[in-house]
Amino acid sequence: MKHKLSKTIAVALATVFLIAPIATGAVTLPHQQVTTVKAAKNDKGVDWSRYQGANGKWGYADDKFSISQIGGTQDGWNTYSQWSYPTQVRNTIAMGRRAHTYIWWQNVTNNAQAEHVINTFLPQIQTPKGSIIALDVESGAQNTYAVQHACDLIASYGFTPMVYGYKNYLVNHVDLHYLASREQLWLAEYPDYSVTPKPNYNFFPSFDNIGIFQFTSTYVAGGLDGDVDLTGVTDNGYKGGNALKPKTNTPAIEAGKQIHRDTHNYTVRRGDSWWKIAHDHGMDMYALAKLNNQTINSMIYQGEVLRVADSGDGQHITNKVNQPIAQPSQGGSWHDSLGDTWHRENGTFTSTTWLHLRWGAKPSSSTIAYLGPGATIKYDAWSKHNGFIYVRQPRSNGYGYIAVRNAWNHEPYGTFK
Repeated sequence: MKHKLSKTIAVALATVFLIAPIATGAVTLPHQQVTTVKAAKNDKGVDWSRYQGANGKWGYADDKFSISQIGGTQDGWNTYSQWSYPTQVRNTIAMGRRAHTYIWWQNVTNNAQAEHVINTFLPQIQTPKGSIIALDVESGAQNTYAVQHACDLIASYGFTPMVYGYKNYLVNHVDLHYLASREQLWLAEYPDYSVTPKPNYNFFPSFDNIGIFQFTSTYVAGGLDGDVDLTGVTDNGYKGGNALKPKTNTPAIEAGKQIHRDTHNYTVRRGDSWWKIAHDHGMDMYALAKLNNQTINSMIYQGEVLRVADSGDGQHITNKVNQPIAQPSQGGSWHDSLGDTWHRENGTFTSTTWLHLRWGAKPSSSTIAYLGPGATIKYDAWSKHNGFIYVRQPRSNGYGYIAVRNAWNHEPYGTFK
């Protein structure tokens, strides 16, 4: 991950032995428990934040997935978003690869904070239902049960929760056995910063239930996180592991699928340049480079495979690549990733009874305050689900939600203006 403040570098030991073939994934390290890794999948991929730009950065042609940072929190209440997230998802799908999501998770120490962060980001998720939403747990104070509560919320909304981090940090800040008994882990460990295109299982962070192994932060020269899927978990959300057949669509995925439909593979020939290939396919060369997660200063080589526009679609693809991806919550109405439809409306609600103001628009969400008759809140949107009409209250540290009407008989719990 690209928020890393520090890293414990594993020290190579002369007594390290591989006691079983890599194909079985069984690895033993001195003074560590023996863990059998189900490494049958072995798909490799990358993880990104804004430092990899609007379109991300791939390591090798056989990469199959990306995991992009949507944003995060450093104090449990204030959240921030990554501007690069939607277009990274779009371009992953455009390349025919699988896109997933992670959230920076620092100083989230109680369930109310956990619900606030998850309820803030879930409506913004651009990857499909079933896909991974990982919590990046590698810095600050932590609470095991707040982490698990967040994972439970992620799972209840139809996504695949995972917990990411460095083993040494996690075992010292959470009950990792408790979390591993409930969620797949995504653990990182590597001996140094040498370019490492393949996993080095001599430095495997042996533990229970590891789904993804981040084996380097220098997948290619210049730096890039490299990961290997040990269990097939990165297929989640994609039918048969096919990025072009996700279980659900989002604006980013739909844009990526459209780009993929109107492009094809092109093998670089002797004498080719960004300008020549773009000109031959009717594209702007900057958009061509962005489509392939590169810049026009990147070297291209004979035999390299690039994605290019189909005949006559060059300007269309250029426009698509350069077009920003709006978050689902923009406009008069939108569908969030929980399946609920929200409608933009500004108003004031005054309660005539006792009501819970919550961190989420669910009866199970944690309570911010218990409001009595006469309490007034300003709201900016409403939604009908779970038998109630909810309104959304903008707050300095996120949003509050309150049920203001019975959805079945339309009985109001107050007045509106």
